[in-house]
Amino acid sequence: MNAQTGKIKLFEQKTVRTSWDEEAEKWSFSIIDIVAVLTDSDNPRKYWSVLKTRLKKEGSELATNCSQLKMLSSDGKKYLTDIADTEQILRLIQSVPSKKAEPFKLWLAKVGNECLDETVDPELSIDRAIQNFRRLGYSENWINQRIKSIEVRKALTDEWDKSGVAKGKEYAALTDLMSRTWSGMSTREYKQHKGLKKENLRDNMSNTELVLNMLAEVNESL
Repeated sequence: MNAQTGKIKLFEQKTVRTSWDEEAEKWSFSIIDIVAVLTDSDNPRKYWSVLKTRLKKEGSELATNCSQLKMLSSDGKKYLTDIADTEQILRLIQSVPSKKAEPFKLWLAKVGNECLDETVDPELSIDRAIQNFRRLGYSENWINQRIKSIEVRKALTDEWDKSGVAKGKEYAALTDLMSRTWSGMSTREYKQHKGLKKENLRDNMSNTELVLNMLAEVNESL
């Protein structure tokens, strides 16, 4: 299963929900948010529904191939949302008459470059994560714990890499082992316990859960 991380991006002060797929190394975007940006519609959900029906009649692959992902809504809950990758969004722009088409294309390119920038300067990734968590309404105390958990996890996986642990199944097996030591459940079981699917488990942990998980990872790295 691909590891996906939800993020909030801003275009002209408007929220665009996104997801970074670490394995496929590509962004996905909430289509409804894109429609809201391009059209300034009072009901972007209805606008997309009508447009999707028209595109299907025209045989457009965008309308038939777009997938769904649970994303955080304005009411604080997560719902399945139509998403599309950068290539699909560029095709969508061609179907939506908008004066914002060109600046939005430049914005898409900038978003794509962010991951390259973060590879060169990892601190940028941390700074952006903090900004995104704040926009999502997390407390400063929780954010501090979450950032520490990222640092601890990175140190642990660095040690695994040095020891020749293979990414994928071996990473998952060791992660499950640590999860069981403090929660009594595997990662998948814990996500089911919380009612999660593709969402990041750590982003849905309480302060106490983050601390317990970090202690397990620290002990594993010693």
